[in-house]
Amino acid sequence: MSATIERGGLGAAASGAPAIARPRRLASHPAFEWWPVPVAAAGGLLNALAFPPVGWWGLAFVGTSLLLGAAASGRFRVVLAAGVVGGAVFWGTLTSWLTVYLGPAPWLALTALEAGIFGAGMLTIWFAWRAIHLTIRPPGMRLIVAPPLIGGLWVLQETVAGSWPYGGFSWAALAYSQATSPMAELAAWIGTSGLSFVIAALAALLVEMLRSGVIRDPRWAVLPFAIALGLAAAPPFPIAEQGSMRIGAVQGNSEAGLLAENAPDRILTDHLRASEPILDRDMDLLVWPENASDLNPVTSRAAAGALDDLSETVSAPLVFGTITQNGDDQFNSLLLWDAGSGATAQYDKKRPVPFAEYLPDRAFWYPLAPDLFDLIPRDLSIGTRQNVFEVDDVPVGLAICFDIVDQGLVRDMVAGGAQVILVPSNNADFGRTGQSEQQLAIARIRAIEAGRAVVNISTVAGSAMVGPGGATINALESFSPGAMVDEVPLSTTITPAMAFGVTLQALILTGSVGSLVACAVVAGRRRWPFSRGGRAGASGRRRFRCR
Repeated sequence: MSATIERGGLGAAASGAPAIARPRRLASHPAFEWWPVPVAAAGGLLNALAFPPVGWWGLAFVGTSLLLGAAASGRFRVVLAAGVVGGAVFWGTLTSWLTVYLGPAPWLALTALEAGIFGAGMLTIWFAWRAIHLTIRPPGMRLIVAPPLIGGLWVLQETVAGSWPYGGFSWAALAYSQATSPMAELAAWIGTSGLSFVIAALAALLVEMLRSGVIRDPRWAVLPFAIALGLAAAPPFPIAEQGSMRIGAVQGNSEAGLLAENAPDRILTDHLRASEPILDRDMDLLVWPENASDLNPVTSRAAAGALDDLSETVSAPLVFGTITQNGDDQFNSLLLWDAGSGATAQYDKKRPVPFAEYLPDRAFWYPLAPDLFDLIPRDLSIGTRQNVFEVDDVPVGLAICFDIVDQGLVRDMVAGGAQVILVPSNNADFGRTGQSEQQLAIARIRAIEAGRAVVNISTVAGSAMVGPGGATINALESFSPGAMVDEVPLSTTITPAMAFGVTLQALILTGSVGSLVACAVVAGRRRWPFSRGGRAGASGRRRFRCR
């Protein structure tokens, strides 16, 4: 007589009682292997909430930890799905303001593109986690190697998103979520790429501590928090002020969006009226937003006369935005206007927004969505002029709206001697959303990074004067006509971020990629585990396959 032993156990079979199968553990269920996908989605959402308008900056550390944790576990296909879903939730939530007037199509297209880049970045990080655990055995060594390697790969993903395609869209760097956090001061020392690296490296340290189990030891558990507190306590870089400039700034609260239907001089009139409360105030310079004059005063005698009168009344030159033309080329421009002299200098936007201010490869894209791309009837050209004006012997840096996200343009203006930065913007296309607050956060980080005061002046919202340390000097109420005048400090100090930021970013990227390649070479010699599956060959070694 033979007995069949089932999962009910030996005792049950021996006693003649029916064998009762034990419930399968949750972890053994086939669907459980997909747990990184909801974890990554939660991480993407928390990271988006770290940015304005919510602005709970501490969530960036939690969200990034969840995303890196999802990339550290699971198979190739699971991590790819988790990366794409996490990226889609992050970008989709962060840039939901794109849907206000333009509908879902541009938002969905941007989200899909960035989610793809994010997913590819998470696969690279997954590869790195696997290589580290195969090549480095001691947990203590992994705690040293993993954070800088994973942090560098995160910066690589941000760099790709910020440079490709068509110049990229570097709106969502982790550093920008820290504009009001104690860590913002680090931007002056190590730049925005360095600040993103620090956040990602701290998150990677926490994940590695959880994976190795050392976090159960109280002596280790406090390590990431002690490092974070130490970094937050870093002193601000000392900025030597070289006097000040008294600047006036005007927000016209104009219907200046892409689809707005206005009389030809409506936006100009709005800003003339909004300027009236400060006409009797002393100032060295008056600043209006991007597109503040819907008539080009170079070709419109009426607009030129109104601006002459304004400049003469305030006894100061005026910087404002308008559309200019040179032959067949049209530009989104800033003009420096002096009463009686007209436009004495011009800057043309160097980072016009693709699929908004121009349609790249129009012959290819237009037939795919002609109704949508009819909203872009003209293609603004890319400017080549220097982004610095001389205003009474004071070099003034210039960034038109989206220009401010480009670190290279900020370095150019500082190299050109800029002692203060102007950021005229037009946020009217995005309504009462967080877009203007996100842009102001970027401008605040740029002020700290460059060691320069920034005047961020919009047609509708997010208008503020920010000091070199990131503190608000003055601000206007959003979606209301307003004007302000204040003393803005000038400086010629070169911060470490401006002096060595490019070198540091290059070291982070080359160091992480080089370390990854080295780990991959060693891992290849040890039968690289692309998955937790595989089977043993005749030699007893496990053979692995990518799933």
